Amino acid sequence: MKNLIKYINTNVLFKVAHLNSATIVTKIIAGILTSKAIAIFIGVEGMALIGNLRNFLSAAQSVSILGFYNGVVKTIAKFKEDSVKLSQTLSTAYYLCFFSTILVSFLTYYNAQYVNDFLFSSNYNFAYIIKIMALALPFYALNMMSFSIMNGFSNYKMLLIINIIGQILGLLITLLLIYQNHIDGALIAAVVAPSLIFLITLVGIMNRRNLMTYIKADHISFTILKSFGPYAAMALVSAIALPIISIYIRNYIIAEVGIKEAGYWEAMNRISDYYLMFITSIITLYIVPRFSEIDSKKEFRKEVFGFYKSVMPIFGLGLVLLYFLKPFIVPLIFSDEFKPVENLFFWQLLGDFVKVLSIVIAYQFLAKKMFTHFIIIEVFLVVMLYISSIYLIDVFGVEGAVIGHFLSYLMHFGIVLLIFGSSLFGIITESSKE
Repeated sequence: MKNLIKYINTNVLFKVAHLNSATIVTKIIAGILTSKAIAIFIGVEGMALIGNLRNFLSAAQSVSILGFYNGVVKTIAKFKEDSVKLSQTLSTAYYLCFFSTILVSFLTYYNAQYVNDFLFSSNYNFAYIIKIMALALPFYALNMMSFSIMNGFSNYKMLLIINIIGQILGLLITLLLIYQNHIDGALIAAVVAPSLIFLITLVGIMNRRNLMTYIKADHISFTILKSFGPYAAMALVSAIALPIISIYIRNYIIAEVGIKEAGYWEAMNRISDYYLMFITSIITLYIVPRFSEIDSKKEFRKEVFGFYKSVMPIFGLGLVLLYFLKPFIVPLIFSDEFKPVENLFFWQLLGDFVKVLSIVIAYQFLAKKMFTHFIIIEVFLVVMLYISSIYLIDVFGVEGAVIGHFLSYLMHFGIVLLIFGSSLFGIITESSKE
Protein backbone atom coordinates (compact mmCIF):
# COMPACT_ATOMS: atom_id res chain seq x y z
CA MET A 1 0.00 0.00 0.00
CA LYS A 2 2.91 2.37 0.75
CA ASN A 3 4.27 1.78 -2.76
CA LEU A 4 0.88 2.58 -4.30
CA ILE A 5 0.55 5.83 -2.35
CA LYS A 6 4.06 6.83 -3.38
CA TYR A 7 3.33 5.89 -7.00
CA ILE A 8 0.14 7.92 -7.32
CA ASN A 9 1.69 10.98 -5.67
CA THR A 10 2.56 12.58 -9.02
CA ASN A 11 1.11 15.58 -10.81
CA VAL A 12 -0.33 13.51 -13.62
CA LEU A 13 -2.03 10.99 -11.37
CA PHE A 14 -3.26 13.88 -9.26
CA LYS A 15 -5.07 15.02 -12.40
CA VAL A 16 -6.42 11.50 -12.87
CA ALA A 17 -7.87 11.50 -9.37
CA HIS A 18 -9.47 14.93 -9.59
CA LEU A 19 -10.37 15.30 -13.26
CA ASN A 20 -11.36 11.76 -14.20
CA SER A 21 -12.50 9.98 -11.07
CA ALA A 22 -15.83 11.80 -10.98
CA THR A 23 -16.45 11.05 -14.66
CA ILE A 24 -15.51 7.38 -14.26
CA VAL A 25 -17.67 6.94 -11.17
CA THR A 26 -20.59 8.59 -12.99
CA LYS A 27 -20.10 6.27 -15.99
CA ILE A 28 -19.97 3.20 -13.79
CA ILE A 29 -23.10 4.18 -11.82
CA ALA A 30 -24.93 4.99 -15.07
CA GLY A 31 -23.80 1.68 -16.57
CA ILE A 32 -24.89 -0.34 -13.55
CA LEU A 33 -28.32 1.33 -13.42
CA THR A 34 -28.77 0.76 -17.16
CA SER A 35 -27.74 -2.89 -16.80
CA LYS A 36 -30.23 -3.28 -13.95
CA ALA A 37 -33.03 -1.80 -16.05
CA ILE A 38 -32.19 -4.08 -18.97
CA ALA A 39 -32.16 -7.11 -16.67
CA ILE A 40 -35.55 -6.25 -15.14
CA PHE A 41 -37.49 -5.06 -18.19
CA ILE A 42 -35.85 -6.95 -21.05
CA GLY A 43 -33.97 -9.98 -19.75
CA VAL A 44 -31.00 -12.05 -20.85
CA GLU A 45 -31.93 -12.26 -24.55
CA GLY A 46 -32.18 -8.49 -24.79
CA MET A 47 -28.75 -8.13 -23.22
CA ALA A 48 -27.24 -10.10 -26.12
CA LEU A 49 -28.99 -8.01 -28.78
CA ILE A 50 -27.98 -4.74 -27.14
CA GLY A 51 -24.39 -5.99 -26.94
CA ASN A 52 -24.26 -6.47 -30.71
CA LEU A 53 -25.71 -3.02 -31.37
CA ARG A 54 -23.29 -1.36 -28.93
CA ASN A 55 -20.32 -3.02 -30.62
CA PHE A 56 -21.46 -1.98 -34.11
CA LEU A 57 -22.17 1.56 -32.94
CA SER A 58 -18.70 1.78 -31.41
CA ALA A 59 -17.08 0.73 -34.69
CA ALA A 60 -19.24 3.12 -36.75
CA GLN A 61 -18.45 6.01 -34.43
CA SER A 62 -14.72 5.37 -34.71
CA VAL A 63 -14.86 5.28 -38.51
CA SER A 64 -16.97 8.45 -38.61
CA ILE A 65 -14.20 10.46 -36.90
CA LEU A 66 -11.43 8.48 -38.67
CA GLY A 67 -9.71 7.72 -35.36
CA PHE A 68 -8.48 11.33 -35.33
CA TYR A 69 -9.28 12.10 -31.67
CA ASN A 70 -5.85 11.59 -30.10
CA GLY A 71 -4.06 13.09 -33.08
CA VAL A 72 -6.20 16.25 -32.93
CA VAL A 73 -5.69 16.60 -29.16
CA LYS A 74 -1.90 16.31 -29.43
CA THR A 75 -1.65 18.59 -32.47
CA ILE A 76 -3.83 21.35 -30.97
CA ALA A 77 -1.84 21.17 -27.72
CA LYS A 78 1.33 21.59 -29.78
CA PHE A 79 0.14 24.45 -32.03
CA LYS A 80 -2.42 26.29 -29.88
CA GLU A 81 -0.22 29.42 -29.89
CA ASP A 82 0.44 29.21 -33.66
CA SER A 83 -2.64 30.56 -35.47
CA VAL A 84 -1.59 29.22 -38.90
CA LYS A 85 -0.90 25.67 -37.73
CA LEU A 86 -3.97 25.74 -35.49
CA SER A 87 -6.13 26.73 -38.47
CA GLN A 88 -4.64 23.92 -40.55
CA THR A 89 -5.26 21.42 -37.75
CA LEU A 90 -8.88 22.43 -37.19
CA SER A 91 -9.65 22.68 -40.92
CA THR A 92 -8.10 19.31 -41.77
CA ALA A 93 -9.84 17.50 -38.91
CA TYR A 94 -13.21 19.18 -39.45
CA TYR A 95 -13.58 18.68 -43.19
CA LEU A 96 -12.22 15.14 -43.34
CA CYS A 97 -14.38 14.02 -40.42
CA PHE A 98 -17.38 15.80 -41.95
CA PHE A 99 -17.12 13.88 -45.23
CA SER A 100 -16.29 10.63 -43.44
CA THR A 101 -19.29 10.95 -41.12
CA ILE A 102 -21.67 11.76 -43.97
CA LEU A 103 -20.38 8.74 -45.92
CA VAL A 104 -20.74 6.37 -42.94
CA SER A 105 -24.20 7.72 -42.15
CA PHE A 106 -25.31 7.39 -45.79
CA LEU A 107 -24.04 3.81 -46.11
CA THR A 108 -25.55 2.79 -42.79
CA TYR A 109 -28.92 4.34 -43.51
CA TYR A 110 -29.35 2.77 -46.95
CA ASN A 111 -28.03 -0.62 -45.80
CA ALA A 112 -30.03 -0.71 -42.59
CA GLN A 113 -31.68 -4.03 -43.39
CA TYR A 114 -28.34 -5.69 -44.14
CA VAL A 115 -26.89 -4.33 -40.88
CA ASN A 116 -29.98 -5.55 -39.03
CA ASP A 117 -29.55 -9.09 -40.40
CA PHE A 118 -25.86 -9.05 -39.44
CA LEU A 119 -26.51 -7.88 -35.90
CA PHE A 120 -29.83 -9.50 -35.05
CA SER A 121 -30.37 -12.15 -37.78
CA SER A 122 -33.58 -12.29 -39.78
CA ASN A 123 -35.51 -13.21 -36.61
CA TYR A 124 -35.66 -9.54 -35.57
CA ASN A 125 -36.38 -6.41 -37.56
CA PHE A 126 -34.81 -3.36 -35.99
CA ALA A 127 -33.80 -1.73 -39.29
CA TYR A 128 -35.52 1.49 -38.24
CA ILE A 129 -33.17 1.71 -35.24
CA ILE A 130 -30.18 1.37 -37.55
CA LYS A 131 -31.56 4.32 -39.54
CA ILE A 132 -31.92 6.35 -36.33
CA MET A 133 -28.30 5.54 -35.55
CA ALA A 134 -27.24 6.78 -39.00
CA LEU A 135 -29.03 10.09 -38.43
CA ALA A 136 -27.47 10.47 -34.96
CA LEU A 137 -23.87 9.78 -36.05
CA PRO A 138 -23.07 13.33 -37.26
CA PHE A 139 -23.96 14.73 -33.84
CA TYR A 140 -21.65 12.21 -32.19
CA ALA A 141 -18.82 13.21 -34.57
CA LEU A 142 -19.35 16.90 -33.82
CA ASN A 143 -19.30 16.12 -30.12
CA MET A 144 -16.01 14.21 -30.32
CA MET A 145 -14.39 16.94 -32.42
CA SER A 146 -15.51 19.49 -29.82
CA PHE A 147 -14.11 17.28 -27.05
CA SER A 148 -10.77 16.99 -28.85
CA ILE A 149 -10.56 20.79 -29.18
CA MET A 150 -11.31 21.36 -25.49
CA ASN A 151 -8.87 18.60 -24.55
CA GLY A 152 -6.18 20.10 -26.76
CA PHE A 153 -6.64 23.48 -25.07
CA SER A 154 -6.49 21.71 -21.66
CA ASN A 155 -10.02 22.77 -20.77
CA TYR A 156 -10.33 19.84 -18.38
CA LYS A 157 -12.86 21.40 -16.03
CA MET A 158 -15.35 22.00 -18.85
CA LEU A 159 -14.81 18.45 -20.14
CA LEU A 160 -15.49 17.09 -16.67
CA ILE A 161 -18.74 19.06 -16.29
CA ILE A 162 -19.99 18.12 -19.77
CA ASN A 163 -19.17 14.44 -19.24
CA ILE A 164 -20.99 14.25 -15.92
CA ILE A 165 -24.08 16.14 -17.12
CA GLY A 166 -24.08 14.09 -20.34
CA GLN A 167 -23.91 10.80 -18.45
CA ILE A 168 -26.79 11.82 -16.19
CA LEU A 169 -28.91 13.00 -19.15
CA GLY A 170 -28.14 9.83 -21.10
CA LEU A 171 -29.02 7.68 -18.09
CA LEU A 172 -32.40 9.38 -17.56
CA ILE A 173 -33.31 9.05 -21.23
CA THR A 174 -32.19 5.42 -21.31
CA LEU A 175 -34.18 4.45 -18.21
CA LEU A 176 -37.28 6.22 -19.53
CA LEU A 177 -37.08 4.54 -22.94
CA ILE A 178 -36.44 1.10 -21.45
CA TYR A 179 -39.39 1.49 -19.08
CA GLN A 180 -41.75 2.62 -21.86
CA ASN A 181 -40.59 0.52 -24.82
CA HIS A 182 -38.48 -2.29 -23.33
CA ILE A 183 -36.10 -3.77 -25.99
CA ASP A 184 -36.95 -1.15 -28.63
CA GLY A 185 -36.40 1.61 -26.09
CA ALA A 186 -33.07 0.17 -24.97
CA LEU A 187 -31.83 -0.08 -28.55
CA ILE A 188 -32.97 3.45 -29.39
CA ALA A 189 -31.28 4.78 -26.24
CA ALA A 190 -28.04 2.99 -27.15
CA VAL A 191 -27.80 4.83 -30.49
CA VAL A 192 -29.21 8.20 -29.42
CA ALA A 193 -27.75 8.85 -25.95
CA PRO A 194 -24.07 9.29 -27.06
CA SER A 195 -25.13 11.94 -29.60
CA LEU A 196 -27.34 13.91 -27.20
CA ILE A 197 -24.25 14.97 -25.24
CA PHE A 198 -23.52 17.32 -28.16
CA LEU A 199 -26.36 19.57 -26.98
CA ILE A 200 -24.48 20.10 -23.72
CA THR A 201 -21.09 20.35 -25.44
CA LEU A 202 -22.48 23.06 -27.72
CA VAL A 203 -23.08 25.26 -24.70
CA GLY A 204 -19.54 24.55 -23.49
CA ILE A 205 -17.86 25.64 -26.72
CA MET A 206 -19.97 28.76 -27.28
CA ASN A 207 -17.32 30.78 -25.47
CA ARG A 208 -14.82 29.66 -28.12
CA ARG A 209 -16.87 30.72 -31.15
CA ASN A 210 -13.81 32.51 -32.53
CA LEU A 211 -12.36 29.09 -33.33
CA MET A 212 -14.87 28.79 -36.19
CA THR A 213 -12.95 31.49 -38.05
CA TYR A 214 -9.96 29.12 -38.15
CA ILE A 215 -11.88 26.47 -40.10
CA LYS A 216 -11.36 27.11 -43.82
CA ALA A 217 -11.44 24.66 -46.74
CA ASP A 218 -8.27 26.09 -48.27
CA HIS A 219 -6.38 25.49 -45.01
CA ILE A 220 -6.57 21.69 -45.25
CA SER A 221 -3.00 20.49 -44.80
CA PHE A 222 -1.61 17.16 -45.97
CA THR A 223 1.28 17.63 -43.55
CA ILE A 224 -1.18 17.80 -40.65
CA LEU A 225 -3.10 14.86 -42.10
CA LYS A 226 0.12 12.86 -42.23
CA SER A 227 0.73 13.60 -38.54
CA PHE A 228 -2.79 12.31 -37.78
CA GLY A 229 -2.15 9.14 -39.77
CA PRO A 230 -0.36 6.90 -37.23
CA TYR A 231 -2.75 7.78 -34.40
CA ALA A 232 -5.72 7.21 -36.73
CA ALA A 233 -4.41 3.84 -37.90
CA MET A 234 -3.87 2.57 -34.36
CA ALA A 235 -7.21 3.88 -33.12
CA LEU A 236 -9.13 2.42 -36.05
CA VAL A 237 -7.53 -1.02 -35.78
CA SER A 238 -8.44 -1.32 -32.09
CA ALA A 239 -11.79 0.46 -32.30
CA ILE A 240 -13.08 -1.48 -35.30
CA ALA A 241 -11.50 -4.93 -35.10
CA LEU A 242 -12.33 -5.74 -31.47
CA PRO A 243 -16.03 -4.71 -31.60
CA ILE A 244 -16.60 -6.50 -34.93
CA ILE A 245 -14.92 -9.68 -33.66
CA SER A 246 -17.08 -9.46 -30.53
CA ILE A 247 -20.17 -9.40 -32.75
CA TYR A 248 -18.97 -12.50 -34.63
CA ILE A 249 -18.23 -14.33 -31.37
CA ARG A 250 -21.59 -13.34 -29.89
CA ASN A 251 -23.41 -14.43 -33.06
CA TYR A 252 -21.58 -17.76 -32.90
CA ILE A 253 -22.66 -18.26 -29.30
CA ILE A 254 -26.26 -17.46 -30.29
CA ALA A 255 -26.17 -19.91 -33.19
CA GLU A 256 -24.32 -22.77 -31.49
CA VAL A 257 -25.16 -22.46 -27.78
CA GLY A 258 -28.11 -20.12 -27.39
CA ILE A 259 -29.12 -16.46 -27.13
CA LYS A 260 -29.35 -16.64 -23.33
CA GLU A 261 -25.72 -17.75 -23.12
CA ALA A 262 -24.77 -14.82 -25.38
CA GLY A 263 -26.57 -12.56 -22.91
CA TYR A 264 -24.56 -14.02 -20.02
CA TRP A 265 -21.33 -13.35 -21.91
CA GLU A 266 -22.40 -9.75 -22.61
CA ALA A 267 -23.22 -9.28 -18.91
CA MET A 268 -19.74 -10.50 -17.96
CA ASN A 269 -18.19 -8.08 -20.46
CA ARG A 270 -20.13 -5.22 -18.91
CA ILE A 271 -18.83 -6.03 -15.43
CA SER A 272 -15.31 -6.21 -16.86
CA ASP A 273 -15.72 -2.79 -18.50
CA TYR A 274 -16.75 -1.21 -15.20
CA TYR A 275 -13.66 -2.14 -13.20
CA LEU A 276 -11.23 -1.71 -16.10
CA MET A 277 -12.19 1.97 -16.45
CA PHE A 278 -10.11 2.89 -13.42
CA ILE A 279 -6.95 1.02 -14.34
CA THR A 280 -6.97 2.05 -18.02
CA SER A 281 -7.37 5.72 -17.10
CA ILE A 282 -4.24 5.52 -14.94
CA ILE A 283 -2.31 3.75 -17.70
CA THR A 284 -3.39 6.22 -20.40
CA LEU A 285 -2.73 9.39 -18.43
CA TYR A 286 0.47 8.29 -16.71
CA ILE A 287 2.23 5.49 -18.56
CA VAL A 288 2.14 6.90 -22.11
CA PRO A 289 3.41 10.41 -21.21
CA ARG A 290 6.05 8.90 -18.92
CA PHE A 291 7.23 6.43 -21.57
CA SER A 292 7.47 9.33 -24.05
CA GLU A 293 9.87 11.14 -21.70
CA ILE A 294 12.31 8.32 -20.96
CA ASP A 295 15.10 7.24 -23.31
CA SER A 296 16.99 4.53 -21.44
CA LYS A 297 16.13 0.87 -21.01
CA LYS A 298 16.80 1.18 -17.30
CA GLU A 299 14.17 3.90 -16.87
CA PHE A 300 11.70 1.93 -18.99
CA ARG A 301 12.19 -1.14 -16.80
CA LYS A 302 11.91 0.98 -13.67
CA GLU A 303 8.54 2.42 -14.75
CA VAL A 304 7.10 -0.93 -15.85
CA PHE A 305 8.08 -2.81 -12.71
CA GLY A 306 7.22 0.18 -10.54
CA PHE A 307 3.69 -0.08 -11.89
CA TYR A 308 3.68 -3.85 -11.43
CA LYS A 309 4.84 -3.58 -7.81
CA SER A 310 2.58 -0.71 -6.76
CA VAL A 311 -0.64 -0.88 -8.78
CA MET A 312 -0.99 -4.51 -9.89
CA PRO A 313 -1.13 -6.05 -6.38
CA ILE A 314 -4.04 -3.74 -5.50
CA PHE A 315 -5.72 -4.48 -8.82
CA GLY A 316 -5.19 -8.22 -8.34
CA LEU A 317 -6.57 -8.08 -4.81
CA GLY A 318 -9.61 -6.26 -6.14
CA LEU A 319 -10.19 -8.99 -8.73
CA VAL A 320 -9.92 -11.70 -6.06
CA LEU A 321 -12.46 -9.80 -3.97
CA LEU A 322 -14.79 -9.54 -6.97
CA TYR A 323 -14.50 -13.28 -7.55
CA PHE A 324 -15.59 -14.18 -4.03
CA LEU A 325 -18.34 -11.55 -4.03
CA LYS A 326 -19.81 -12.69 -7.37
CA PRO A 327 -22.92 -14.27 -5.75
CA PHE A 328 -23.80 -10.77 -4.50
CA ILE A 329 -22.52 -8.72 -7.47
CA VAL A 330 -24.46 -10.49 -10.23
CA PRO A 331 -27.97 -10.09 -8.71
CA LEU A 332 -27.07 -6.57 -7.57
CA ILE A 333 -26.12 -5.38 -11.06
CA PHE A 334 -28.53 -7.61 -13.00
CA SER A 335 -31.05 -10.08 -11.53
CA ASP A 336 -31.34 -13.69 -10.36
CA GLU A 337 -31.93 -14.68 -14.00
CA PHE A 338 -28.26 -13.86 -14.66
CA LYS A 339 -26.89 -16.27 -12.04
CA PRO A 340 -25.03 -18.40 -14.69
CA VAL A 341 -22.78 -15.36 -15.26
CA GLU A 342 -20.98 -16.40 -12.06
CA ASN A 343 -19.47 -19.34 -13.98
CA LEU A 344 -17.65 -16.90 -16.29
CA PHE A 345 -15.88 -14.85 -13.61
CA PHE A 346 -12.72 -16.92 -13.13
CA TRP A 347 -11.38 -16.84 -16.69
CA GLN A 348 -12.60 -13.30 -17.39
CA LEU A 349 -10.89 -11.89 -14.29
CA LEU A 350 -7.73 -13.86 -14.99
CA GLY A 351 -7.74 -12.66 -18.59
CA ASP A 352 -8.22 -9.03 -17.53
CA PHE A 353 -5.31 -9.28 -15.09
CA VAL A 354 -3.02 -10.56 -17.87
CA LYS A 355 -4.47 -7.93 -20.22
CA VAL A 356 -3.39 -5.10 -17.92
CA LEU A 357 0.07 -6.67 -17.46
CA SER A 358 0.38 -6.74 -21.24
CA ILE A 359 -0.96 -3.32 -22.23
CA VAL A 360 1.28 -1.54 -19.72
CA ILE A 361 4.29 -2.68 -21.75
CA ALA A 362 2.48 -2.46 -25.09
CA TYR A 363 1.88 1.27 -24.59
CA GLN A 364 5.58 1.65 -25.35
CA PHE A 365 4.58 1.11 -29.00
CA LEU A 366 2.51 4.29 -28.80
CA ALA A 367 4.96 6.30 -26.72
CA LYS A 368 7.86 5.54 -29.07
CA LYS A 369 5.71 5.76 -32.21
CA MET A 370 6.24 2.07 -33.07
CA PHE A 371 2.97 2.16 -34.98
CA THR A 372 3.59 -0.78 -37.29
CA HIS A 373 4.45 -3.04 -34.34
CA PHE A 374 1.30 -1.93 -32.53
CA ILE A 375 -0.98 -2.66 -35.50
CA ILE A 376 0.57 -6.08 -36.18
CA ILE A 377 0.23 -7.10 -32.52
CA GLU A 378 -3.38 -5.86 -32.39
CA VAL A 379 -4.29 -7.79 -35.52
CA PHE A 380 -2.67 -10.90 -34.05
CA LEU A 381 -4.66 -10.43 -30.83
CA VAL A 382 -7.96 -10.10 -32.68
CA VAL A 383 -7.30 -13.13 -34.89
CA MET A 384 -6.29 -15.30 -31.91
CA LEU A 385 -9.27 -14.06 -29.90
CA TYR A 386 -11.64 -15.16 -32.64
CA ILE A 387 -9.97 -18.51 -33.39
CA SER A 388 -9.52 -19.53 -29.74
CA SER A 389 -13.02 -18.42 -28.75
CA ILE A 390 -14.76 -20.28 -31.58
CA TYR A 391 -12.78 -23.46 -30.94
CA LEU A 392 -13.29 -23.35 -27.17
CA ILE A 393 -17.00 -22.50 -27.43
CA ASP A 394 -17.43 -25.77 -29.32
CA VAL A 395 -15.70 -27.57 -26.45
CA PHE A 396 -16.88 -25.73 -23.31
CA GLY A 397 -19.93 -23.77 -24.43
CA VAL A 398 -20.15 -20.07 -23.52
CA GLU A 399 -17.35 -20.51 -20.96
CA GLY A 400 -15.05 -21.10 -23.94
CA ALA A 401 -15.40 -17.42 -24.88
CA VAL A 402 -13.86 -16.24 -21.59
CA ILE A 403 -11.18 -18.95 -21.73
CA GLY A 404 -10.36 -17.66 -25.23
CA HIS A 405 -10.14 -14.15 -23.79
CA PHE A 406 -7.56 -15.32 -21.25
CA LEU A 407 -5.49 -17.35 -23.74
CA SER A 408 -5.45 -14.54 -26.32
CA TYR A 409 -4.11 -11.98 -23.87
CA LEU A 410 -1.65 -14.52 -22.49
CA MET A 411 -0.22 -14.94 -26.00
CA HIS A 412 -0.33 -11.16 -26.48
CA PHE A 413 1.63 -10.74 -23.25
CA GLY A 414 4.16 -13.35 -24.35
CA ILE A 415 4.81 -11.61 -27.68
CA VAL A 416 5.12 -8.19 -26.03
CA LEU A 417 7.65 -9.65 -23.57
CA LEU A 418 9.64 -11.11 -26.47
CA ILE A 419 9.76 -7.76 -28.25
CA PHE A 420 10.82 -5.81 -25.15
CA GLY A 421 12.69 -8.66 -23.47
CA SER A 422 16.13 -7.06 -23.76
CA SER A 423 14.79 -3.82 -22.26
CA LEU A 424 13.17 -5.60 -19.35
CA PHE A 425 14.89 -8.83 -18.42
CA GLY A 426 18.36 -7.82 -19.56
CA ILE A 427 18.30 -4.93 -17.14
CA ILE A 428 16.94 -7.14 -14.37
CA THR A 429 19.91 -9.47 -14.66
CA GLU A 430 22.25 -6.51 -14.72
CA SER A 431 20.61 -4.92 -11.69
CA SER A 432 20.77 -8.12 -9.67
CA LYS A 433 24.57 -8.06 -9.92
CA GLU A 434 24.81 -4.64 -8.34
